[in-house]
Amino acid sequence: MRSNAPSLMPVFRSRHQADLLTLLSLHPDQDYTVTDLAARLGIPLTTAHREAQRLEESGLLTGRAVGRSRLLRANTSHRAFEPLARLLLVTFGPHVVVAEEFAALPGVEQVVIFGSWAARYAGVPGVAPADIDVLVVGNPPRAEVYAAAERAEARLGMPVNPTIRASSRWASGDDPLVATIQGGPHLDVTAEMPPVDKPAHAT
Repeated sequence: MRSNAPSLMPVFRSRHQADLLTLLSLHPDQDYTVTDLAARLGIPLTTAHREAQRLEESGLLTGRAVGRSRLLRANTSHRAFEPLARLLLVTFGPHVVVAEEFAALPGVEQVVIFGSWAARYAGVPGVAPADIDVLVVGNPPRAEVYAAAERAEARLGMPVNPTIRASSRWASGDDPLVATIQGGPHLDVTAEMPPVDKPAHAT
């Protein structure tokens, strides 16, 4: 599966490579198999294997065999790790950070990134994004949405602008903003949101 140089930061060989590096650099203490990486990134197993092998050979990743599996993680001792991790965070990291920070919000059905960052991520040429536009679909507490946006903003070092729409308005597409988002580049990060343990109800 061929992947062209990404518009967000064309110094990387491909968006697949950048996404793989981003996932590993944002979770440097976590091990992944190639199968895990392919599933998380939504790419073919052969592509994930090829990119991971190149990165391990370069020293940016470390690997160890456990049974028949090979576990990979970012090589935090590599002298390029810290500057590379920061670059990846502000370019390819927004969808990972937004998914993590908005995951615990009650009443959220979908979280969608739109605007200039989504356009660059989709490969549309243009200037580097200056902020991240996020649509929260559902009926979450407004204060908690803005608190999540502030946490994401602190991690990314760039403004995160949340907007809330009811699920009925997202489904109908009659809302002008919703119609614009659905008609242009956007990225639904709902599937990336880590599971959150819900408190048990008292009996």
